[in-house]
Amino acid sequence: MRASWKRVQCVLATGMILGLLALTSGCETNPYTGRSQLLMTSVAEEMQMGAQAYNQVKSDPKMKASQDPREVEPVKRVAARIVEAAKRSKYAEMAQQFQWEVTVIKDDKTMNAFALPGGKMAVYTGIFPVAKTEAGLAAVMGHEVVHALARHGAERMSQGQLTNAALQVAGAAAGAGGGGGLMSQAAMAALGVGAQVGVLLPFSRKHESEADYIGILLAADAGYDPRESVHLWERMEQLSSGGGPSEFLSTHPGHDTRIEQLKKWMPEAMAIYQKRQPLPTAELPPVGR
Repeated sequence: MRASWKRVQCVLATGMILGLLALTSGCETNPYTGRSQLLMTSVAEEMQMGAQAYNQVKSDPKMKASQDPREVEPVKRVAARIVEAAKRSKYAEMAQQFQWEVTVIKDDKTMNAFALPGGKMAVYTGIFPVAKTEAGLAAVMGHEVVHALARHGAERMSQGQLTNAALQVAGAAAGAGGGGGLMSQAAMAALGVGAQVGVLLPFSRKHESEADYIGILLAADAGYDPRESVHLWERMEQLSSGGGPSEFLSTHPGHDTRIEQLKKWMPEAMAIYQKRQPLPTAELPPVGR
């Protein structure tokens, strides 16, 4: 009987979480995908947090900014063109508000880049071998810029805040159900895993796919061949050791899923690219390992 009641509590509590998310979503609508977004912070607050995070990264004594023009100039060139495309996009108003800045971090072992709310960007030199060309780098930077413009970070924070609040309500309900302390703790543990896999991770995967889609549109509008995004992820797949989490338990789509989605979106991106003056293919500089 207790086990049955615990299952009822889990179902009810999980339903409360999903119900709260459904009731409070729709505060904003993504202008490209039409997806409703839950946002509980202001753009000004996000920009302030982005600037603080950026300053922390730059002040980290372990972080070394590249001074090599061969590394810095292509990144700045791609960043400037992606930003100009963003200012022509459906995010034009947001892009105009941002104070754009980019730093090249000399770290040949880190394949990463990021863009924070407010337009603060960083590219690690370790991404150069997998990006290979400026067009590949444009796919990376377009993706990261969309995360900032689409307010994905704020959306994740809002979802986390709401889920934590719902879990507290669910915990109180489970404790009041007469099942005893141990049963309540077990229910809370199950709800924590259920909420993470069933609610937060799928939203994160949606963010990644959304950034892939809009990112190649920005790259194409900037004059970079969007087909290079497919080659980028094919190279990333080859470099992958295969030891990562399954797609179901990952915040990122699997490489195969990502490549197939990019191919599906490619006709739209190519239609934009063909209206622009294509940029010549430029190789990124080699880096040491």
